[in-house]
Amino acid sequence: MIIQTKRLISLDALRGFTIAAMIMVNYPGSEDAVYFTLRHTEWNGLSFTDQVAPYFLFFVGASIALAYSRRLQANVSRSSMYKKIVTRSLKIYAVGMFLNLMPAFDFHNIRWTGTLQRIAVVFFISAIIYLNTNWKQQAWIAAITLVLYWLLITCIPMPGYGKVMLEPGVNIVALVDNHLLPGKMWRGNWDPESILTTFTSVVSCITGMLAGHLMLSDKSPDEKINWLMTAGVFLAITGYFWGLVFPVNENLWTSSFVLVTSGFASLLFGALYFLVDIKGKIRGTLPGIIFGANAITIYFLADVWALFFYVAKFGGSSLNEKFVNGLSNAGADPKLASLIYALLFVCINFIPAWWLYKRKLFIKL
Repeated sequence: MIIQTKRLISLDALRGFTIAAMIMVNYPGSEDAVYFTLRHTEWNGLSFTDQVAPYFLFFVGASIALAYSRRLQANVSRSSMYKKIVTRSLKIYAVGMFLNLMPAFDFHNIRWTGTLQRIAVVFFISAIIYLNTNWKQQAWIAAITLVLYWLLITCIPMPGYGKVMLEPGVNIVALVDNHLLPGKMWRGNWDPESILTTFTSVVSCITGMLAGHLMLSDKSPDEKINWLMTAGVFLAITGYFWGLVFPVNENLWTSSFVLVTSGFASLLFGALYFLVDIKGKIRGTLPGIIFGANAITIYFLADVWALFFYVAKFGGSSLNEKFVNGLSNAGADPKLASLIYALLFVCINFIPAWWLYKRKLFIKL
């Protein structure tokens, strides 16, 4: 293995563009007017929105490999790295909990799970795995986890039904949550960020770590591109066919979902690595780099900004309602108006991201 001394502009940009996509799909102009692919699928299936979170975990995994390989090469003590991993995970989790409580801070109806909480837990587990295993062991951990999860979900009958169930709120994942997960759940009797799906979410991160191992290897740039693209096609096709018996489902974070999304993420990484890092076509990457430099911070700020842009009332309605209704009354498609507002909100969040970047302020949550 050789250590990647030059930052991968493609990875930095992809991490940032993924955060921007998260903000865009989380904050449409109107929840009632959203293009199908910009919504999470109700159950089985795969929309653009469904792919954002696993892509981010994939890129987190690649970043773990690149960052901690340098620290290992620099002989940084493992105890120091473990301490920073724990501290960072706790900070990200705490920020996620703060967002869950905001604005009412109703501790009696607290939800302990969420996007940032999942990122925190997955980062913690994945970083520990990286520091204590090699790439082959990581690949085996990923494969075994996906197979065991598949067998668990599809072979154990649901108590009270006498058969395997994969319906919303009526499956082994929801059963475990109802017994073990404290607080309220997102959908009443089930939660998309559940206990069992955390394990397959870790696999999404491990696939990114494997891509990171590839970028750290002594293979030529052309070989790295070929391996990323080949792995992407293989994972996506394998996930598709696995999905015929174990549906692609983000809410259950199924094994097929992991493979399909990791495959697409690998293809995207390979394509951008070729264009940006090899061919030097960096034009258009700066917004992604700026967003990615303080990714978690900007995600947090977006939730805070949303109180003003989506919750506060001005003349009886919120700013998003005024915008979407205004464009709709002028003849625009409500879904297009909703998307335009979401993109404007992304641009608004770009302002603090740019300010922090220009001043070289990188808030490491």
